Amino acid sequence: MSKHLRQGDRVIAIAGNDKGKIGAILSRKGDRVVVEGVNVRKKHVKRTSQNQPGTIISREMAIHVSNVSAINESNLPVKLKVRFNAQNNKELFYHENGKDIVYRAVKTTK
Repeated sequence: MSKHLRQGDRVIAIAGNDKGKIGAILSRKGDRVVVEGVNVRKKHVKRTSQNQPGTIISREMAIHVSNVSAINESNLPVKLKVRFNAQNNKELFYHENGKDIVYRAVKTTK
């Protein structure tokens, strides 16, 4: 499931200090993702010149992709599955109330 998540997908944190927080994936590198509003840490920045004062900024730090899950319209975590549709294109879907609901199409590169 986690390999199907990409930048812009809305996810929920399912483990850690920020469990239950919802946000969009800002970036992904390997098996770690940066989610807006999740795992926010303070960073101390030194002054760069006489005119720029030092500051403390808040940044989202990366978390492991296994600690997030895709969400449905009612903001509940879902397990994504892959299938081929009638046009022979890949799409992600999940089951809800006995029905298959399409999450989004998977971009394939050839």
